[in-house]
Amino acid sequence: MPRAPSAVDRDLWSRTLSLLVLGFICYALPLSVFAALPASQGGQPVLRLQGSNTIGAKLGPELVKGLFEAQGLRDIRSEAGAAENEQRLLARHADGRTVIVEVAAHGSGTGFAALKDGTADLAASSRPIKDGEATALAALGDLRSAQAEQVIAIDGLAIILHPSNPIAALGVEQVAQLFAGEIGDWRELGGNPGAVRLYARDDNSGTYDTFKELVLAPGGRSLAAGAQRFESSTQLSDAVSGDPQGIGFIGLPYIRQAKAVAIAAGDSQPMPPSTTLIATEDYPLSRRLFLYNQPQPDNPWAQALIDFAHSPRGQAIVDASGFIAQTVQAIRVEPSAQMPAGYRQLAERAQRLSVNFRFQEGSASLDTKAQRDLARVLDYLKRHDKLHNQVVLVGFGDAKSDPARAELLSKLRAMAVRRELARQGVLFREITGLGDELPVAANSEDHGRIRNRRVEVWVY
Repeated sequence: MPRAPSAVDRDLWSRTLSLLVLGFICYALPLSVFAALPASQGGQPVLRLQGSNTIGAKLGPELVKGLFEAQGLRDIRSEAGAAENEQRLLARHADGRTVIVEVAAHGSGTGFAALKDGTADLAASSRPIKDGEATALAALGDLRSAQAEQVIAIDGLAIILHPSNPIAALGVEQVAQLFAGEIGDWRELGGNPGAVRLYARDDNSGTYDTFKELVLAPGGRSLAAGAQRFESSTQLSDAVSGDPQGIGFIGLPYIRQAKAVAIAAGDSQPMPPSTTLIATEDYPLSRRLFLYNQPQPDNPWAQALIDFAHSPRGQAIVDASGFIAQTVQAIRVEPSAQMPAGYRQLAERAQRLSVNFRFQEGSASLDTKAQRDLARVLDYLKRHDKLHNQVVLVGFGDAKSDPARAELLSKLRAMAVRRELARQGVLFREITGLGDELPVAANSEDHGRIRNRRVEVWVY
């Protein structure tokens, strides 16, 4: 006899249904659903976006322009703002009324500070909100909720060298040693003799925060005092590409003329910052780009920009801006002898979807991106007629003292995804768990273990 759903089940179902409906709104409805929005009054902006330079230098303004177009506005243009790394986006209604949006790109931390003091409507961040920031903004609501934390794109931190540098791959530990000043000459890594010169983003940068978390913090290291610091991603990249002994870290769209090296973490194979590996967040230095808003935003332009960023047209702008869109695609994976036999057979016969489901830290609950990805995957399966007996879920986890337990836990994660999609009519071909096989990050740190706890989706 089937058991009655528990309160937890009912809550999960309620939240999932709400997110699936939201996903349908974002993915299926035409842009005409973005109702007419108010114009500027007295030359004041209708929306203020503050924070990450990675987002604010190009992606944020391009999304605003796209929203202007969706609104049917004309004479869309940008002009310099009051300070460096600030700009104003302007457009006109057919009746001549002006619309102004201001974008300030001084680093992720400045976005949260601006939300707190009321000088911004949206915070752009290239890293998740910190505990202290979430606490300071608690009066606005839960900034970690699915209504407030919006993943608008995926990016990868590229480790860049001068094009003449012969080094093609580095481990995360080697990158940490370089930027901490523990490796001071390229000959120590098999490169051409010469002192290593470091280029880094400034302290306000979400890119720097992400680099510290992923590279420096696991070994308790700090950035070497001699590193040159930059507020602008473009200027940093150009400096590295002009210095044969230089090394820097940068968001994917800003590689420009520099050379990006492949990166390995723990026992993983070296991975280049490729579109596929970043989309699935397997690349060791992949990261999410966020917009944060009040859970119940009182500015209609803020809600409209969020909805537009999640829409197909918004994600096309993400792609055109050099970041990785969250559009689900099927990709071929080359089988290799290092793969477990069952996984290699899957690679030979099926295709992997360009999304991984991941889980909240210390929880079996899907994180905010994964909750939205439910709608994206369901939409893909419907459009490609793969709802019935065409889908395989493969769960992975971190190493345990008991391999059988690791395998069980990985399968339970796959079952958690199965439960949510099955409620929407998906019938699965197979559900399996591979335990700690095929790690994408080191299991020695919490961050790496969380990245290894994932569920892949494959389709026949």
